[in-house]
Amino acid sequence: MLTVTSVNVNGLRAAARKGFVPWLAETSADVVCLQEVRAEPHQLPEEVRAPEGWHVTHAPAATKGRAGVSLYSRREPDRVRTGFGSAEFDGSGRYVEADLPGVTVASLYLPSGEVGTERQDEKVRFMGEFLGHLTGLRERAAAEGRQVLICGDWNIAHQQADLKNWRGNTKNSGFLPEERAWLTRVLTEGDGGYTDVLRALHPGVEGPYSWWSYRGRAFDNDSGWRIDYQMATAGLAGRAVKGFVERAATHEERWSDHAPVTVVYDL
Repeated sequence: MLTVTSVNVNGLRAAARKGFVPWLAETSADVVCLQEVRAEPHQLPEEVRAPEGWHVTHAPAATKGRAGVSLYSRREPDRVRTGFGSAEFDGSGRYVEADLPGVTVASLYLPSGEVGTERQDEKVRFMGEFLGHLTGLRERAAAEGRQVLICGDWNIAHQQADLKNWRGNTKNSGFLPEERAWLTRVLTEGDGGYTDVLRALHPGVEGPYSWWSYRGRAFDNDSGWRIDYQMATAGLAGRAVKGFVERAATHEERWSDHAPVTVVYDL
């Protein structure tokens, strides 16, 4: 079995103070992918920077206090790569991947965007480059007899079932028609060729959501978005036996505005 968890920690130093450390100590995951770490490794406490029993790669952004991804693995990876060969984005702390036996696992933090601003333009440029990487990675892995798993905060709700208030967000970044169409390409055979694993395990249901705004009573009312995905190549997706969102029992017990998304694969 291979258990993989992905979560946007919304600042790892803050998450560590709120409950991430005991969560990491208790998780049964073999691989943990983090996004929006927002810290240099030396700024993290030892039990987070290099916890016992884990091999950790931190990929901070060149711009301090922004983005940042990390990947924790109980087994030492055969190879680790930061970035995906992009002149613009490889220093932005948005992608790290590791080769484990038979599978390449990556942690992704796709830009969030904001309509009518440079942030949205940046998101569009990122998506354009990243789709090419996804396709190439899948093809290279297939030639080597490997599978691929891209975990992370994709910052796009793909379908109406992926956010509670979809009618009120059709013109907002994260649910724009062009963003959703791009994600469809990621999931289309002959293009990206990946599978949304949690949706495949939970077809025809609303959610399960993985992000809730801190404003109002979004969490209590389960008025959320499903923007945190595990996207796998077909061979690995077909081996997923269980997938779930580790939603906190109460608002007060949350250590991020996102919840961990966990999938168990029978290898």
